Amino acid sequence: MEGYKDHVIVCGYGIVGERVIDILLEHKVSVVVIEMDHKKAELLRDRGIPVVEGDATTSKALKEAGIADAKAIAIAMDDDAKNLFATITAKSLNENIIIATRANDELFETKLIDAGANFVATPNKSASDELFNEIIKGL
Repeated sequence: MEGYKDHVIVCGYGIVGERVIDILLEHKVSVVVIEMDHKKAELLRDRGIPVVEGDATTSKALKEAGIADAKAIAIAMDDDAKNLFATITAKSLNENIIIATRANDELFETKLIDAGANFVATPNKSASDELFNEIIKGL
């Protein structure tokens, strides 16, 4: 995206991606989204959010989203293999980018870190931590 610098790229406009986008926008962070689904891309455009309609695992889509000038990327797709490939591709295009991604299968966590991710969220671990934190408050 022309004119964007130090922005955050968000890959995937599902439940996780939408929440990440909302939080970033609340903090006045510039966001560019990569989304494959045309209907979801239209929803983003209707919200005034810059969107690249394409596959976040490809150099083409990442370059179009301004990966060279981005500060960070949140890879929030629901497919571990795609998240891994997007991590590898993003790191190859911008070695200094901060990468936060998700893994449904905890076995992917190490692979994603090895591929260049700075942070990996696993839904089961996150849910466990939240449940523990809520329980401990009441003890």
